[in-house]
Amino acid sequence: MNPSPNLFLIGPMGSGKSSVGRRLAQHFRMPCVDLDARIEEHTGASVATIFDIEGEAGFRRRESELLAELSLQQGIVLATGGGAVLAAANRDVLRERGFVVWLETSVEQQMQRLVHDRQRPLLDAPDRRTCLEDLARARDPLYRELADFAVPASMQESCSQATARIIALLELKWQRPPIPASAS
Repeated sequence: MNPSPNLFLIGPMGSGKSSVGRRLAQHFRMPCVDLDARIEEHTGASVATIFDIEGEAGFRRRESELLAELSLQQGIVLATGGGAVLAAANRDVLRERGFVVWLETSVEQQMQRLVHDRQRPLLDAPDRRTCLEDLARARDPLYRELADFAVPASMQESCSQATARIIALLELKWQRPPIPASAS
């Protein structure tokens, strides 16, 4: 949605949504909200524990409820979880309430970035590459459909360099209306 006071980041795990989101929020002087971190705060349990106890369906229900609530805020950078786009209602919320940026990341980039990560329940598989390829096949079309624009990742860039590139693109593409004083 353009113009929009909100900036929503989507993309697969390991695409840098949380890290880039914090830097974008600092640059644009907006609060950064990490959806997975907020779910953990609200439940008092890690995402992995929620998956263990409630399964993916229970986690996705919590994710949808909190996304609907948080996206009503005005003037935030929201880093979603990689699977937040799976529910049609979530895609509607993201589309209607924010400017959506897809941090496009290849499976190879994910493999490198997540090599030491043992916290993600969906990666708890004997063949991580196949798991990531399957997720990409299912989710990339949803990211593509939803994004106001996509930013391909570069293996040669640091997070700071990538954020600077994204900021330059956002300055050209994102129409950010003033936020009413009562909303901030």
